[in-house]
Amino acid sequence: MGFYGLIGTLYGIFLWLTIFWDIGGGYNEFNQDKGQIMIFRWGFPGKNRKVEFNCTTENVQSIKVDIKEGLNPRRAIYLRLKDSRQIPLTRVGQPLALSQLENEAAQLAKFLQVPLEGL
Repeated sequence: MGFYGLIGTLYGIFLWLTIFWDIGGGYNEFNQDKGQIMIFRWGFPGKNRKVEFNCTTENVQSIKVDIKEGLNPRRAIYLRLKDSRQIPLTRVGQPLALSQLENEAAQLAKFLQVPLEGL
């Protein structure tokens, strides 16, 4: 019992530190004037705490919507690049409502002037 209590305590500390450090938090920035896309996320403390991804808007192939229903539903928007990489744009947690997901994906595809996949 002491082993399971210790593991539970360590796991709880890990979860609280993850919340405190805001792991995975960040923002997406789309600049049409400069033709740049910047995606920023916070990681675990250390030399690689800041995770930044920069690319140009001409490298974007499409906006992909991934909808999976069932016991563990997943609703996500991906930035699909010409070199077959898919960068997630939505936050982790509660899945977005379908109408909100469709509106955000359509507005982003219209703003970047790329096709919308997955609907």
